[in-house]
Amino acid sequence: MQTNIVKWGNSQGIRLPKMLLDSVNLAESDTVDVIAENGRIVIKKADNKRRYKTIQERFKDFHGEYEPIDTDWGKPVGRELW
Repeated sequence: MQTNIVKWGNSQGIRLPKMLLDSVNLAESDTVDVIAENGRIVIKKADNKRRYKTIQERFKDFHGEYEPIDTDWGKPVGRELW
């Protein structure tokens, strides 16, 4: 099967026929992993249902010291409460 890459907002996309998605057990709104591998683009169903990593997952390999800092955002410009 051939298809075209088309402009989609500021990105590009392709349309996949329902018959093709059905053949690999994918459906609208499924989460997929998209990777570049050996000069190919591979699309596969995501193993994990969670869309975002937890804070623990994001920092599991961080072994440095954390030092919080205060940031001066300037004077309130609206109805902020401080």
